[in-house]
Amino acid sequence: MKALSSDWQDYDLLDSGQGRKLERFGPYTLVRPEPSADWQPVLPQTTWDRAHAEFRFDRRGREGHWRLRQALPERWPLQYRGLRFWVQARESRQVGVFPENATHWDWIGRQIARAERPVHVLNLFGYTGLATLAAARAGARVTHVDASKKAVTWARDNQALSGLADRPVRWIVDDALKYVSREERRGVRYDGIVMDPPAFGRGPQGEVWAFDRLFPGLCDACRAVLAPAPLFVVVTAYTKSVDAAWLEATVADTMAGFGGSLEVGELVTRERSGGRTIANALYARWAA
Repeated sequence: MKALSSDWQDYDLLDSGQGRKLERFGPYTLVRPEPSADWQPVLPQTTWDRAHAEFRFDRRGREGHWRLRQALPERWPLQYRGLRFWVQARESRQVGVFPENATHWDWIGRQIARAERPVHVLNLFGYTGLATLAAARAGARVTHVDASKKAVTWARDNQALSGLADRPVRWIVDDALKYVSREERRGVRYDGIVMDPPAFGRGPQGEVWAFDRLFPGLCDACRAVLAPAPLFVVVTAYTKSVDAAWLEATVADTMAGFGGSLEVGELVTRERSGGRTIANALYARWAA
């Protein structure tokens, strides 16, 4: 199954090819690496050359930097269906939003709205907080966890920009697995859990995260903090080390005994120029 977000106004995948993608973020266009785009671009090179900035890796493919062709502000606001947030082209090829995740934000909002009861959501590896804000706007109480203090600060700025500063969100800078283990000991339980772990990363104390090795244990820890009648679990997997069958089996095992339904597939974006799709990540969504 392919999940596609079709309600974007401030984002477009304009074209792709030769290992790159040309994207519009509000009034600015950026070129970023996209290894899966092994075809030829549709738009002429002159269009690509007019992009405001391009992120390029060095010859070893390890370090990279933005090459500015036109002036960019330090950051600028975007919105998606009323959620407002900051994006910026700094430090890495990521800009503060994964547009393909918008389908999750909509889905999470629907699950919370249908519950018609108080809902407590845990967002692990929460990054700049858009899933958190979608849940909070739908009426949930949210605990947002990320190992990066910078990401949590960015998320709080997004909360203010979205006009949701009064919503009940706890912002936590911590290692996800350690935090969930402490929540179990404290007896805290959650109605919904969102997990967006990287393929590889490091926690605030140097903890090493490797998706294929540690994700099953994280799922076990999350099951222990689920409420007796949970509403949903969402997982996004940006890694090449596992396939859809592995992800489906792992999440199905985690949710065994709760009933409900499990949907597994790919998050994709579709380019405007040629209609081709880029598979960005695997996902799993379980709903009661």
